[in-house]
Amino acid sequence: MSTSRRAGGIGKRCECRAEDGRRLGASCPQLCKRSHGRHRITQELPPGVDGKRRQFQRTGYDGLKEAQADLSRVQALLDLAPDDPDAQRRVGDLLVELMATRAPIPEPAEVFRRIGAGVPLNGSTTVGEWLDTWVAKKKTKKKTTGGYESHIRVHLKPGIGHHRLDRFNVGHAQALFDGIDDENDVIRAENLARREQVAQCKPSKPGRPAAAERERLAAERAKLAEMKPFRKITGPATKQRVRATLRAALNAAIAQQLITFNAAAHVELASGKRPKAVLWADRHVEHWRKTGEKPSGVMVWTPRQIGAFLDAAEGHRLYAYFHLIAFRGLRRGEGVGQDWVHVDLDGQELTVAKEIIVDGWTPVEDEPKTEGSAATIGLDQATVQVLREHKERQSREREAAGEKWVETGKVFTTELGEWLHPDILSKEFRRLYESAGLPPINLRDLRHCAATLIHAGGGDLHAIKETLRQSTINLASDTYTSLLREVDLEIAEKAAAVVPRARRGTVPGEAPAW
Repeated sequence: MSTSRRAGGIGKRCECRAEDGRRLGASCPQLCKRSHGRHRITQELPPGVDGKRRQFQRTGYDGLKEAQADLSRVQALLDLAPDDPDAQRRVGDLLVELMATRAPIPEPAEVFRRIGAGVPLNGSTTVGEWLDTWVAKKKTKKKTTGGYESHIRVHLKPGIGHHRLDRFNVGHAQALFDGIDDENDVIRAENLARREQVAQCKPSKPGRPAAAERERLAAERAKLAEMKPFRKITGPATKQRVRATLRAALNAAIAQQLITFNAAAHVELASGKRPKAVLWADRHVEHWRKTGEKPSGVMVWTPRQIGAFLDAAEGHRLYAYFHLIAFRGLRRGEGVGQDWVHVDLDGQELTVAKEIIVDGWTPVEDEPKTEGSAATIGLDQATVQVLREHKERQSREREAAGEKWVETGKVFTTELGEWLHPDILSKEFRRLYESAGLPPINLRDLRHCAATLIHAGGGDLHAIKETLRQSTINLASDTYTSLLREVDLEIAEKAAAVVPRARRGTVPGEAPAW
């Protein structure tokens, strides 16, 4: 028998009280009767954090059998983790709390599950506490875990973190996403108001404004400064990913037998399908310049616009990086993480083997996104020449840096050979296309531009899938079908324009001018 069992016992105690509420104790006239009093259990507990002795006591049992059942349950709780002092102390804390609240003593199996899950033993675990516990134990890639942490920090804990895990229901989960929709409506309204205010801050006529006009502009700009900056809404795809994070965390709680029902699996959301890629056709550019709205979450430049960007970027020291992404479709982190040892310029091929991602703000090297991402792709002669010129430039920078040079072996580095922070490339990319007067795309969308160039060069969806190293042909189809149709239409229009037609330009009833 364990020490904890030897330190416990059952006795009897008089519960009679006087009119003033005090217990009669030794003055009770019924003490002489053997049947008088109610059973009481006592059990020594592990010391608290202060090292002081503690004891569990509970009285008021009508029968010995009832008291013995509770004492046995208390002792079974203390025997759950005999070799874990911290778990022993937590069980003692739980029993002290139960003594104060007179709450029922839980089943040992239930408490054992909570010990293993690392959650509070009293069953008051909140959704937020469980999310923190769950994500801390994840063994996924840093980028994946970072996505979970972002969903938890931005959406889940602020929205539902206060609910008790064992009482979390579908209504709570649905309210979270309804709240996101409400916030999206607010963001849209505030963005529209800011866009209208920006228009008010522009001079009504070109040239230097008059004094009265300058005064008006100063007042309008002061109003603009007080408004919230432009913000992005949480789109359908992001909401689907947030729900997937919540669903995975709740499934883990079910596996630990902390709950029996996954409320996130029954939330109704709008479709979170991958957005279709859309070309920046002239009509889209015109609409964007008027309203600031983009037709799709994935916007892609036309070949003409890609050429304009590359012309504007050609003098930049990292031009080869943007050229490589535009023609060969590397992801941002793959380009930053590319090693020279995996580039064969004579053989005209490149192997993607590493990527640099951002953990918080710190760049870290990692394996490519998927197994299929780590693959070898061919390089056209123009791209090979661009990379040769870049290598020569890097050699000159190495000589100029001397002992300050850090040999990382990366294709794209700082002037001292150090890793580039991925965000630097995004900022430089935006600066370059804005200076060229081009409509906005994200740096990751420059990778999608490679799809238009592959198709314009005669490649089909399979060629796009292989070059961009996507997991399935369905992924390429879902993303690029509409884009390639637009490219085909553009090619068709240009083909039709090659043939001069006189009759199409005549007015009905007039003879054609041959």
